[in-house]
Amino acid sequence: MLPSLKITKVAQSRLPGLDIDTLVFGETFSDHMFTMVYEDGAWQNPEVVPYGPVPVPPGAISLHYAQAVFEGMKAYRGDDGAIRLFRPKRNADRLIASSERLCIPPIDEETFIGALHALIEVDADWIAPPPYSLYVRPVVFSIEDHIEVRPSRRYRFCIITTPVKAYFRDDGKGLSLKVEEDYTRAAPIGGLGAAKTGANYAGTLMSAAAARAEGFDQVLWLDGHERRFVEEAGLMNVFFKIDGRVITPPLGGTILPGITRESLIVLLGERGQSVEERAVDIDEVVEAAKAGQLEEIFACGTAAVVAPIGRLNHRGRDITPAGPIPGPVTQSLYDELSGIQYGRVPDRHGWTDVVVPSEDRITRRLA
Repeated sequence: MLPSLKITKVAQSRLPGLDIDTLVFGETFSDHMFTMVYEDGAWQNPEVVPYGPVPVPPGAISLHYAQAVFEGMKAYRGDDGAIRLFRPKRNADRLIASSERLCIPPIDEETFIGALHALIEVDADWIAPPPYSLYVRPVVFSIEDHIEVRPSRRYRFCIITTPVKAYFRDDGKGLSLKVEEDYTRAAPIGGLGAAKTGANYAGTLMSAAAARAEGFDQVLWLDGHERRFVEEAGLMNVFFKIDGRVITPPLGGTILPGITRESLIVLLGERGQSVEERAVDIDEVVEAAKAGQLEEIFACGTAAVVAPIGRLNHRGRDITPAGPIPGPVTQSLYDELSGIQYGRVPDRHGWTDVVVPSEDRITRRLA
């Protein structure tokens, strides 16, 4: 897929000195990274190289005008030893859409997936068995040394990876979120809410930090116009189960089109549980809780897969689901989706992409 790929491996891996049980999310990176540059009108020079700094001039447009996009995904080592990616073509599609929104030359699907395979094959030993996985972060940013306000003419594409633990909360408490009414995550019309870009996340930092200082895990974002309608749970999509109905806010330009969100809607539909994609007024949630009809709240995304939410705080008052935490829908969705990702559950939709086959396949092939 990348015929001109050059691979330069580290002289000595850092993996033998790694204590995976003490990992802090996002702080330990694997031995190698993928890199490629855009110049003279084309993406070129694909390489897998030792992880480390890349040259970025202080005048780079990405530093001044935030011309950068990224993706988030995971590689999983299944019980059978095979290493799988989950729906990488959807990540490729979303990266293309984000790139176009930021005036960045898109990377085609074949090149994107070829780069993922090349890097993961080199660092396959960094992927521990369940419940661990390898978080994969592709990022594209402008590197032209120029401060005129215009799209760059030079870019770098990198993929870095970091081993991570499972994130699912099954402690009977779930996540706690403060309903944010002062700050806005995304503009209601024509903004960057649907793009996975650094500029879209920078505006969330103050609210998240303030919420954590008050003892919450994250914030629950409301719409930027009326401050009434639920949008996202921190950096994740959110679902409510109210009186037997599963509801999630609609995509409309302010919400990131989550791949996990999309997958859960499919899985629920196969169970005969239709999902209402519609506006969710925070007052509706409050009233449902008062009536004992708020059964479950859960968030979803690449990092957490599916995470139960045990408490919302709205204007100083707690909103809690009436049912157990995690609820039966939350737990079953987590089990099914993570089962597909690790190869324990049949992949009826062809969502997984095997990067490295199971050990017995490799043995038979060599034999």
